Amino acid sequence: MLAVVVVVLAFLSPAARGGVTSTYRRSLQALPDMPIDADVFRPPPGFNAPEQVHITLGDQTGRAMTVSWVTPKLPDSNVVRYGLRADNLTHTANGTFRRYSFGRKYRSGFIHHATLTGLDYGTKYHYAVGSGDTASARSFSFTTPPKPGPDVPYKFGLIGDLGQTFHSNDTLSHYEACGGDAVLFIGDLSYADNHPGHDNNRWDTWARFVERSVAYQPWIWTTGNHELDFAPELGETPPITPFTNRYPPPFGASGSTRPLWYSVRMASAHVIVLASYAAYGKYTPQWRWLEGELRRVDRAVTPWLIVCVHSPWYSSNGYHYMEGESMRVEFERWLVDAKADVVLAGHVHSYERTRRVSNVAYDIANGMATPVFNRSAPVYINIGDGGNIEGLADDFRWPQPDYSVFREASFGHATLQIVNRTHAFYEWHRNSNSVKDV
Repeated sequence: MLAVVVVVLAFLSPAARGGVTSTYRRSLQALPDMPIDADVFRPPPGFNAPEQVHITLGDQTGRAMTVSWVTPKLPDSNVVRYGLRADNLTHTANGTFRRYSFGRKYRSGFIHHATLTGLDYGTKYHYAVGSGDTASARSFSFTTPPKPGPDVPYKFGLIGDLGQTFHSNDTLSHYEACGGDAVLFIGDLSYADNHPGHDNNRWDTWARFVERSVAYQPWIWTTGNHELDFAPELGETPPITPFTNRYPPPFGASGSTRPLWYSVRMASAHVIVLASYAAYGKYTPQWRWLEGELRRVDRAVTPWLIVCVHSPWYSSNGYHYMEGESMRVEFERWLVDAKADVVLAGHVHSYERTRRVSNVAYDIANGMATPVFNRSAPVYINIGDGGNIEGLADDFRWPQPDYSVFREASFGHATLQIVNRTHAFYEWHRNSNSVKDV
């Protein structure tokens, strides 16, 4: 492992030129999604047993946790029972349920959301969903994040563009082996829209697949293009319907007006989530929110500033080339001024890490359109290599730009382990072997 601060210092040297394009190659052939009867998609036993259990923060710092689950046949109970011991669940949180339809054939199960409030920081809680007097009730546990502070350690898993192929299963298994306290998920969850009629049964299988992690630790959600589910040919014109019904982020806690952009503060990190596929031009709600949010960042409490966005602002891969350019033009100056540490993106199905780089001097007329090394700029990490049905993107442009440190067309995930206000360890883990590529 190598400390992020050491890597960052290397980015600052004007003499640092020429990154690495990995010569490692695995088969670039895309795999189909795992069959619908795969064991990782299997519903839990028992009539109407709660399934697809997942948690995320219920407020901005983790003293609340939102638990979500689905009962397939009947509404059943909306209550989460929880406590400090698995055999003593003395507290309850009442929730709500909803259903939605999609296209001509799909009707969801009963989707429940309940928020547990008044939790203590850094504490393990046990919880149960489903009717308490039936064999189909299910139990889980989670640990709340520690209280925000400048030297509070925390480990994030970084996953994007996961999908539900055998490669996806490898990615999730490898992340579980590496361990982490929470996941920053960088968009593109189920890839249900790659199936005929945007088959929303694939939203159900995906949620059962990832339950083994996300029922036990919070995943912080960024939306990608595969969450749009805009399908006028099916009569589905309001976008993002499946996602917004299933995954409720704590957007109101940070003053956001929509669940697609928001922030959380976990340990020593202030995490900002942006939406590549919602309006972000000047004076739009997202633009106004980010303008105010960056002023609210307190580096004395949360010295690490992390930004999550789906479509990359810097990528030397021809796949989806420059699709994030208009958002970069709109917001990059703000992130440089704020001295953001890292911008995480997905969308491009390969891995790439940059130096600290910016391109904020260009004004159309001055010709200064080449990215330059900048001590105040973030590192950009593209982590859209989770394993999805569309396969890998091996269309790197040549010559490799000076700002690109390392790039490889392989599936994997990354971890960011914050140690204190000045040091963190970052690793990228390739699926195909046990090598940690820093």
